[in-house]
This record gives sequence, structure tokens and C-alpha cells, in this order.
Amino acid sequence: MTEKSNQKSKSSLVGHGLKIIPLGGLEQIGMNITAFEYEDNIVVVDCGLSFPGDDMLGIDLVIPDITYLKENIDKVRGFVITHGHEDHIGALPYVLKEVNAPVYATKLTMGLIENKLKEHVMPKPVKKKVVKYGQSINLGCFRIEFIRTNHSISDAAALAIFTPVGTIVHTGDFKVDYTPVRGEPIDLQRFAELGKKGVLALMADSTNVMKPGFTMSERTVGKTFDNIFAENTKHRIIVATFASNVDRVQQIVNSAVKYGRKVVVEGRSMVNVITTATELGYIDIPDNTLIDMDQMKNYAPEKLVLITTGSQGEAMAALSRMASNLHRRITIEPGDTVIFSSRPIPGNEKNVAKVVNELAAKGAKVIEQDAHVSGHASEEEIKLIYALTKPQYAIPVHGEYRHLQAHAELAQLMGVPKENTVILSSGDVLEIDSEHCALVGKVQAQGIMVDGLGVGDVGNIVLRDRQHLSENGLIIIVLTLEKYTNQLLAGPDIVSRGFVYVRESEYLMDEAKSIVYAALERCLDNQVSDWSKIKTEIKDSLSDYLWKKMKRNPMILPVIMEVE
Repeated sequence: MTEKSNQKSKSSLVGHGLKIIPLGGLEQIGMNITAFEYEDNIVVVDCGLSFPGDDMLGIDLVIPDITYLKENIDKVRGFVITHGHEDHIGALPYVLKEVNAPVYATKLTMGLIENKLKEHVMPKPVKKKVVKYGQSINLGCFRIEFIRTNHSISDAAALAIFTPVGTIVHTGDFKVDYTPVRGEPIDLQRFAELGKKGVLALMADSTNVMKPGFTMSERTVGKTFDNIFAENTKHRIIVATFASNVDRVQQIVNSAVKYGRKVVVEGRSMVNVITTATELGYIDIPDNTLIDMDQMKNYAPEKLVLITTGSQGEAMAALSRMASNLHRRITIEPGDTVIFSSRPIPGNEKNVAKVVNELAAKGAKVIEQDAHVSGHASEEEIKLIYALTKPQYAIPVHGEYRHLQAHAELAQLMGVPKENTVILSSGDVLEIDSEHCALVGKVQAQGIMVDGLGVGDVGNIVLRDRQHLSENGLIIIVLTLEKYTNQLLAGPDIVSRGFVYVRESEYLMDEAKSIVYAALERCLDNQVSDWSKIKTEIKDSLSDYLWKKMKRNPMILPVIMEVE
């Protein structure tokens, strides 16, 4: 965005209503972050990351663009976090370096946040406050109450955001689980009380809005594990799941104890989460149940359960390395039972299928069915929240466009007028009060790519070059010219990578050298002394030849050295 358009964007945000500004998490699954602004106060709900798509070659993760928060840093009162999943807390270490504001979260969520902050060097200490369900915090003109919900991680919370223009209810990621593995069911009574007093807008999770009925209770997975353990008494069991699904891990441990197996935990993120959850009392592992990987050799395979990362087919995750024989200490044996206790995230299906095939080829028995339930509300649960809160406006969040659209239709079915149903895109600025609701501007919200230690230094041009290299390869032309005469002293030497196998394409390489000679001679005949023009002539000539000859378009990099 240009400086001029930036100024226009900032000035267009002047108004007297509440502004809701999603900086991520809309039209995509992940990178959830939303700013709520009223006059000189901004509160930020969640601060997550998303994982790169197939077209983001070499990128590790994507974090939200917080340019707007940096421009208004004096207004930011704090970050309020709904739960401890990566798509809600993962960007905090990066964002807090730029916008150091207090962080408010429930106990387990804060424990996971502290783990993440330890991995980064923070320029200043971050103020952190643990909040209990039912407790409210005051941030400027906002009062925010944490409400108990259920999700696939413990300590998830919805938020009642009390503002000068009315109450906003933000569900976070949620489901209605009447029999949770740990803790109590969602506090439906509090949602109903808020509905009686009047809810200005409901911002509800859209992930499973297209699934009819109710989402099954997490406890049903425990029964599935018991059945699998009972049927597989002669071989080792390996369970792959999300590291953050603490309740799922608890149920695996319960089944292991019930059937007399020792538990081994593998995968850095899995070890970190289980250690934190155990220290905070969110996982109960009986003494002598957990063993180190080095102790596995002391037990028969039928006495072992491995809990590991890699349920999404991630290349570097523990299960993927086991499947491809790259794991240093664990080898898949014929008869091993491997349970995928998750569903593939959209886009990961091919990676998961690859790992499943590799495991099957090694003789493992792979179980993918019935070992997972979602942590997100289905259609009927979302309807229930609408029936209880009776919002004046509906603002669907957390989903791709098709989810948001289906959610908007559901809201209208539940009595929200069509004109009061708002589908936003990341970067939109929505101004809202009891009298009106309108888009009043747009801010930067493209996402920042993280590559190794580089944050934001890789953009679309670099990605385009990487895509070009991956598809067409690279040719480097090296030649040496005399300083004043531009006479050729050495070369041209041609180096090819990812284009053709040079030893089997000597004729092509010789032809390519001839093309470069001819291009250089044309430049000398025309007394061209500008090296950039010489490089362009060489590049264009060789590119035309290779396209006519091979119908390929490699990246061509001429390198000219100078000798006096």
C-alpha cells in the first residue's frame, strides 16, 4: 500500500462507533486475529499463524500483518486469547516484539504462550495475566468476560466484550460437549443471560457450519481407543494426533494404563505440550506409565504405545520420518498398528495419503476411521448459540468464504435480518452500533511470510522466482571481458541446475555457447559497452533458442567478470 493510500485509509477510520477490524482468519482457516477499536482504545482478540500453502515454496509459516496496530500502538490496551492452538497464539512472539501489550488468557493457554515466548528473544518483558472463567478484565473502555466453552484443547473460552455501544459475543473455537473429558460443559446459561440483556453482535466459529447435526463428544474417542487396544494385543500401537489436543492424549494414556502398556512420547511439540499440561494439572499420567525412548528396548512391542506428531503428514514430523525410514531410533515393524487420531486439514490430504501408503508398505496396520471427533460446533450447536444470544447482528468468523456464506444463511434462518448479516474479509473495517452497521474502510492485512529467521523479507517476487526455479531450473553463464575493450578473455562457461542433465546434453550446451558467442559479438559490433544491456541480449537470445528447441523457459543468469 502506498503512503498516500495509507493516509487515506487511516483518515477514513475516523468515526464514533465501535470498529471491528479482522487482520486475519477470514476467508481462510488459521491466522485468527481481530482488533476492536473504540475512540482511543484497541483490544486484540487472538494472534495466530497459518501454515504455508503449496505455492509458498520454502516458507515456514505466515503471521498477520499488524501494520495498523503499529500505526496505532498507543491505543492498544492488550491481547485477549481464547485458547492455545497455533492458529490463535502462534504469532504472539513475533507480534509482541513490535507491539508490546499485556496478554490475557486462561491457565493452560498462558502456559503454552509462555513456552512459545521462551523460544524467542523478547526485547522487553511481556506482562501476562491468567484469567478464570467468569472473571472480567477492564481494558480502556472495554470490559471483557471469559466464558467457559468446550473445544479440542482444555481451557478454551468465549468472550463477552462489553463496549460503549453494546455487547459483542465472540465464541472463539468451540463445540457443545455435555460430557467433556476434563472440566465442565460449556456455560450455556451465561450465553442465555447475555441474550436476555441484549447482544449487539455474535461473532461465531464457522469451521463446521456446513456439517449437519451435532459434533460428537470427545469421550466417544476414548471408547474407540479401548476397542482398538483390546483388538490389538500382540503388537505395538502408534497414535498420531495434534500435540495440542490434551484431552485426546489423556484418553490414549487411559487406554494404555487399562491394557498394561507403557507410553512413549515422540515429537518436540508433543513433548513440550504434554510437559506443560502435566505441570499445570491438565493431564493425569500415573507413575511409571511414561518411559523414555531409550527404555523401549526393555519392553516387548505389545507392551508399548507411542504418542507422536505427524497426523497431517508433515515432512519433518516424527511419524513421517518413521514412515520413510529417516527416524534415528524408531523403525516401523510389520504388525505395528498406527492410528491417525485426526482428520486431514484441507490441503494436507496428499501428504497424509503418502505417509499412510509408506506405513502400509512396511506392513503396518493403519486405522483412520472413528479415532477422531472434531473440536468445532456443527450446524445445530451454532443454531443453539444463536437461539440463546439473539444477536442484533451476525458476523461469521473463522472460516473460508464458503463457510462464512453458509453461516450467514444459517444466521438469517435463526432470525437475524439479511441486512444485519455481515461477511467480512481480512482488512475490512466494520463500524457498528445499535443504529447502523457499515464498512468504512480497509487496512493492510495480507499476511507476512516467515522463512527461517527472516520475517517479511520474502514477498511475492521472491516466491515467483522460487516457483520459476522449481518448475524450469537455472542456467548460469559465466564469461570474462577485458575492462576497456570488452573483448572476451574467458568463457562463456555454462552451469545448469534443474534444467537438463549436462552429460547427456553436450550438443545442447555447445549450441547454447554458440548462441551466447553470437549475442556477445552483436553487442561488440554495435559498440554496446553497458553490461546490463549485454546481459539482457545474452539472456533474451538464449531464452529464445531454448524455448524453440526444448519448449522450456529456465531462469538465465549471465555473470560477467572484468579483468584489466
